[in-house]
Amino acid sequence: MHEITINLHMHTVYSDGHGTHQELIDAAFKAGLDAIIVTDHNIWVQGLEQVHERDGRRLVVMIGEEVHNQVRDPQKNHLLVFGAEREMAAYASDPQQLIDQVRKSGGLCFLAHPVDPPAPKFNQDDLSWVSWDVRGYTGIELWNAMTEFKSHLTGYLPAIRYSLNFDQVAHGPFPETLKLWDKLLATGQPVVAVGGSDAHALPGSLGPIKATLFPYEKHFQAVNTHLLLDQPLTGILAKDKKAIFTALAAGHAFIGYDLPAPTHGFHFNAHAEDRTYTMGDRVDPDQSITLQIGLPRAAECRLIHNGEAIRTSQKRNALVHKVDASGVYRVEAYLHFKGKRRGWIFSNPIYIL
Repeated sequence: MHEITINLHMHTVYSDGHGTHQELIDAAFKAGLDAIIVTDHNIWVQGLEQVHERDGRRLVVMIGEEVHNQVRDPQKNHLLVFGAEREMAAYASDPQQLIDQVRKSGGLCFLAHPVDPPAPKFNQDDLSWVSWDVRGYTGIELWNAMTEFKSHLTGYLPAIRYSLNFDQVAHGPFPETLKLWDKLLATGQPVVAVGGSDAHALPGSLGPIKATLFPYEKHFQAVNTHLLLDQPLTGILAKDKKAIFTALAAGHAFIGYDLPAPTHGFHFNAHAEDRTYTMGDRVDPDQSITLQIGLPRAAECRLIHNGEAIRTSQKRNALVHKVDASGVYRVEAYLHFKGKRRGWIFSNPIYIL
């Protein structure tokens, strides 16, 4: 399969971001991304999707939408919409109707920052997802970089520290979000996990000093989603969009924190009697199955089965496990960076059911 790196949650001046689409494109090329999906709030900006080429490289630029009910107070239930090919903000007041309309339009949707605690010292509300009776969504945003930054805003000193030190912000998905995901997976239905930057290129100032907090390029070097495609990208927009959305829908993906060390090349496969499976696939448990994990470099690796760690390795780049029970298997990897243990890789599951 062919791995690409995509960042799929960001904002521009069309909503509450502070950069243009061209600035996003420039930053994505500098960061080495293969694709981006721009997700301005409650607006689907037409006419900007294109495959760009520069210095022998390609970048697929797609336009999605982050939809939420602006009338609701407090704000809740933000939904990332990809591939619907029309604006969905009109359905924001009813999350289930919104999801249904996305599916009817052939699109995918992910619950954005499902756990998003408040930062009262800075007048930031809790923006968590609350309508848990909905059905039919593609997955959840397991790791949101800006929500994690917001969680550090417990006072002015931490706010200054983390604002000036982007490389100290990320520690991993919230434990509550991981537990929530495992609970959803326990229903037996696939729930695809993605990671997003939620980049805004926020302006900041400290006295006379003014700067952009977390420029797009920094975000694009950090929390990304890596997709496994059946074929390489072609440079033809319609074909590349279809390939990207097919991989997203299937969960052929993992989340990588690429700042401490590149996550490209990670693999998590199930070798069975009939064939080899990858993340997002469902495997018949009535056969001999071996799970194989490969990391791009030696790190802490945890194999999770039905929400519980069953194998852990330290300072190794490979792990093999003979399956002896059906269930949902996924992988977490951690490494030390800037003096702390940090989440590095979070795979989508292999479903042995």
